[in-house]
Amino acid sequence: MCLRKRSGYRPPDLIDAKIYTGPIPAERGGEVAMGGGRSETSALSGGGGGGGGRGMTTTTQNSQRPNACCFCWCCCCSCSWNEEERRRRSRRKRISQDTKMETIPNCEACTKPSVEEMRLWSQSFDKLMKNPAGRNVFREFLRTEYSEENMLFWLACEDLKQEINKNSVEEKARVIYEDYISILSPKEVSLDARVREVINRKMQDPSPHTFEDAQLQIYTLMHRDSYPRFLSSNIYKSLLHGSSRTSSES
Repeated sequence: MCLRKRSGYRPPDLIDAKIYTGPIPAERGGEVAMGGGRSETSALSGGGGGGGGRGMTTTTQNSQRPNACCFCWCCCCSCSWNEEERRRRSRRKRISQDTKMETIPNCEACTKPSVEEMRLWSQSFDKLMKNPAGRNVFREFLRTEYSEENMLFWLACEDLKQEINKNSVEEKARVIYEDYISILSPKEVSLDARVREVINRKMQDPSPHTFEDAQLQIYTLMHRDSYPRFLSSNIYKSLLHGSSRTSSES
């Protein structure tokens, strides 16, 4: 006993959070109750002879376990996000590689454009926007860039300009405002503060030209921002190439 005290001897209890199963030192033998059926979390209390009321609780293995719930939650969220991203990329790939005139939804009634008409779309943005088929193809491209609302707003303004009934004008103006101008709308278009102020003032007495300034601003945005990318996109190139091949074969 004296040798153990001088050398700083300490009987091993737990090694790496595991229960020690080796021989029990003599001075502590009286502290361990010999009831082999108890769980690892039982409190070991001293016996009446030598423990002096001293107690010890063993460390459980459960405290060292990783949080399985957190791991599963992160894994599930990651898998779900990856699956959504794969679907999105797959859809874009189909649009880019397999674009044909028949696969583009006819948002406006139009006839199938000739190869010459399609080539004119690359000459100017005005020629593209004046052609119903060109607007349909361009709208499909905008959908892949998540900016389709620009074309929808422009078309709604064009429709409003053709309206002459005052009640219909007021109703259509209200719908356009709620769908594309209101900051609460998920389809809100990007307009500067000056144009918004003009719209708010004109909405007190709506007319067919209430959104004229806003329509011009969105038209300019599509011309400068989206149109150059459209001309170099696979949607336009594959459509033009497919139509040219069909025309040459016939």
